[in-house]
Amino acid sequence: MAVTKPEHHLNSFLYYLKVEKGLAPKSIEAYGRDLRDFLEYDPKRPEDYDSRDVTNYLVELQYLGLVNTSLARKRVAIKQFFGFLDDNGIGIKVDFDRIPKIKLSQHFPDFLTVEEMLSLLDGLPLETPLQLRNKVMFELLYGCGLRISELLGLTTHDINLGEQIVLVRGKGSKQRYVPFLDSLSALLNQYLEQARPVIIKFKRTDILFPSVRVKQMSRMGFWKILREEALKANITKTLTPHTFRHSFATHLLEGGVNLRIVQALLGHASLDTTQIYTHVDTRHLIETHKVYHPRAQFI
Repeated sequence: MAVTKPEHHLNSFLYYLKVEKGLAPKSIEAYGRDLRDFLEYDPKRPEDYDSRDVTNYLVELQYLGLVNTSLARKRVAIKQFFGFLDDNGIGIKVDFDRIPKIKLSQHFPDFLTVEEMLSLLDGLPLETPLQLRNKVMFELLYGCGLRISELLGLTTHDINLGEQIVLVRGKGSKQRYVPFLDSLSALLNQYLEQARPVIIKFKRTDILFPSVRVKQMSRMGFWKILREEALKANITKTLTPHTFRHSFATHLLEGGVNLRIVQALLGHASLDTTQIYTHVDTRHLIETHKVYHPRAQFI
């Protein structure tokens, strides 16, 4: 009897979400992404998973710094997937009553100070093609305030070295252009000419930052790289891909950049979303207020 591959089960579930549940394409895409991450973490037949496998996966993601809202979303996706399989006669051993629920709370991720961020970036090694790739990824993440999905989805066609801008595909199929600095331009050029051809082994792909298997890097793969570098840099704060985006916005606002410009760079549809980044250091706000407020000089 032929063994059904997990990808077949996943495709059936995504088809069910589209046809029977009527979910939007972006929602189905998110389900697929979350479930592929899980199935690739510990590959096996769906009927061979148990509750401990799901719990260990969620704990690993929490250890890597994933926020509770994202953990809860992944738990829901996995639960619905196994529920679908159970309803369709697949013998499932996963019992979600034994898998801890994710407590949701308002969460503001840590951001690094300018000194901490520069120390991390300047300390990254550049001895191998993969190290150069990682360095460019980290610099782009911070230098352009990208989401991790936006970074990993970049292609070689999205980089314009002459204009020093990157085309970013954000949420809701929206696109935006984000500039990058001269120093990053030189590093990108070095990566494209010297390191990337070695990584892709001269295969044909337009993925800007391919994995060692010459495929699009998974978010978990990036998190593991980030975790290793954070340990080497002795960073004790919780460091996630979003920490770079949060630091990007916070540092620009501390430097006096207009909130609406930061909104455009981040690709936020609403200014309200950008305002979560305005909880900058109170001392900095007080000092800025004293220097720039018109009445400060006369009281």
